[in-house]
Amino acid sequence: MPTSPFRHVLPAITTPFTAEGAVDHARLQQHARWQLDAGCSGLIPLGSLGEGATLDFDEKVAILRSLVAVAGNKPVLPGIAALSTRTAVALAQAAAAAGCRGLMVLPAYVHKGELREALAHVGAVLAATSLPCMLYNNPPAYGTDFTPPAIAALARQHGNLVAVKESSGDARRVTAIKALCGDRLDVLVGMDDMVVEGVAAGAVGWVAGLVNAFPRESVVLFERARDGRHADAAALYRWFLPLLRLDTVPEFVQLIKLVQQQVGQGDERVRAPRLPVHGELRAQALAVVATALAARPELR
Repeated sequence: MPTSPFRHVLPAITTPFTAEGAVDHARLQQHARWQLDAGCSGLIPLGSLGEGATLDFDEKVAILRSLVAVAGNKPVLPGIAALSTRTAVALAQAAAAAGCRGLMVLPAYVHKGELREALAHVGAVLAATSLPCMLYNNPPAYGTDFTPPAIAALARQHGNLVAVKESSGDARRVTAIKALCGDRLDVLVGMDDMVVEGVAAGAVGWVAGLVNAFPRESVVLFERARDGRHADAAALYRWFLPLLRLDTVPEFVQLIKLVQQQVGQGDERVRAPRLPVHGELRAQALAVVATALAARPELR
């Protein structure tokens, strides 16, 4: 069975764009180095937060090559999703050829279908690679719910399924997966405002969003929760939660990029059909960032 690279804090890294709308590879590499230098254990590109659904196949492969070039001994673990199973399989194989060391496997875009179809889709991706893989369960976003029994069955069929990113928002799912699978699968928290609860329930990693703007705080928060430093974790979590909740609304991509812009680590350019947030939502987000920066804790 492959060793799991899905541990600790893994940024769901955003995709920067130039003013002309192309992928900004220089900015992407700079941002990746900043995340890793802050203590993150790897990188997850091409996910929901990476605007993967708007990227062409060749753009995705180019992004993976750029990140592998700067990641050093840290793993690049891309999201694998497509409209068709055939394209998802091809992307998984291209990711391996580009030097990626694991894959985050998603259900197909657009077609929700039955659970048996979703399981056949991700099963085909798992069977097409020898890389260690993490299943991404996000029922609110993708409309497909990989239940704990279904996950356990998938793990029995595919030895390279080593982890699950759990984004249902229900911390009980962590304990349910652990009850069925024990140490066979690592469970990672996939929602920013459930990290402390998820770690308490047995999660060993966090696929994080606001880490794109606050990597050091993210790493310290996770490690305090993991190490049982409950009071210290609670204090940092209270400060961080208004920011972390920006990751839980439909406009999370635009909001996280806006926060990056406010802290001088990127800009808010997104790819259509997304547009930067405006109006009351923008004003509220800027107020959250301003309040957080004014009270930003000093971390040792």
